[in-house]
Amino acid sequence: MALCAVLRYTDNFTGERVAIKKITNVFEHVSDATRILREIKLLRLLKHPDIVEIKHIMLPPNSRDFKDIYVVFELLETDLHQVIKANDDLTHQHHQFFLYQMLRGLKYIHSAKVFHRDLKPKNILANSDCKLKICDFGLARPAVNDAPTTIFWTDYVATRWYRAPELCGSFFAKYSPAIDVWSVGCIFAEVLLGRPLFPGRNVVHQLEIITDLLGTPPDSVRNEKARRFLAAMRKKSAAPLEQALADPYFADLHSPSREPCAQPISKMAFDFDRRKLVMEDVRSLIYREILEYHPQVLTDYLSRGGQGTFQHPSALDSFKRQFAHLEANPANVLHLYPARPGMAWTRFLQRCELSS
Repeated sequence: MALCAVLRYTDNFTGERVAIKKITNVFEHVSDATRILREIKLLRLLKHPDIVEIKHIMLPPNSRDFKDIYVVFELLETDLHQVIKANDDLTHQHHQFFLYQMLRGLKYIHSAKVFHRDLKPKNILANSDCKLKICDFGLARPAVNDAPTTIFWTDYVATRWYRAPELCGSFFAKYSPAIDVWSVGCIFAEVLLGRPLFPGRNVVHQLEIITDLLGTPPDSVRNEKARRFLAAMRKKSAAPLEQALADPYFADLHSPSREPCAQPISKMAFDFDRRKLVMEDVRSLIYREILEYHPQVLTDYLSRGGQGTFQHPSALDSFKRQFAHLEANPANVLHLYPARPGMAWTRFLQRCELSS
């Protein structure tokens, strides 16, 4: 499987502090490589203050032989999961500003006709000024039309707690923007309570604790397996995100000029999700995506038809040595996947700046 490490790094030219994500063994499995392709493409297309930004991707020297990818992100020191764990005195201002940013970012994502599908505290990055940014778009999907779409779900334990009830109990389910809104609601409840709202041990227990809190709705449920577990589930229509952001709760923050929408993403940009790809297809698509951060090389690549093996001078080998040196110092390590045991976080938030 692809493995990741994320380190702090200071750009020698600009002096800017960034986070560098090293993804190794990218091409061991087509599914892992496709997820990485999907994420870097979406993060290039979705530009918003509440979405983490890719600043650069290191250029491999050869289009055919590279195995690792080095992605340069803007630096955020932690995630919302760690903030909740380390702070038991979050204020009303913290609560308000956190929810506002999550809803504002989600409004932008949904206006691009994209569903994140994996919102949880660990996928909301955070800084000590209370700025939040949505990350990890590996499970995200663009909608090909306005109708609900059938998708395949795997039962990740960490994700189940934030999963909408209509998606529980089935590996195939219809999805709509409401599934992300449910996840944000669960995250916000966790911010308020200091603990997960629905920590289900399995799918059945997940549905039990949801209905214990919300009651068993009457009449209809769309999910076949969930119907066998529940007598019925009432389908509720969620308020549009524009309406949610205009709620009096956000009176000090709401401004339409700071809540932009995106152009819908072309379904052709994600045509690969509807095709059966072999590894070399994914490798070529990832290399082509990397070239978006190297416009001069991209021009050269396209002038040659984008076919065959393409070589270009690269500083990657030198950078790998720098990265290995940084990785040896635990103070530089932001995240390891799988996580390193014993990583502790001290109290994090010092102030809350209510600005866009």
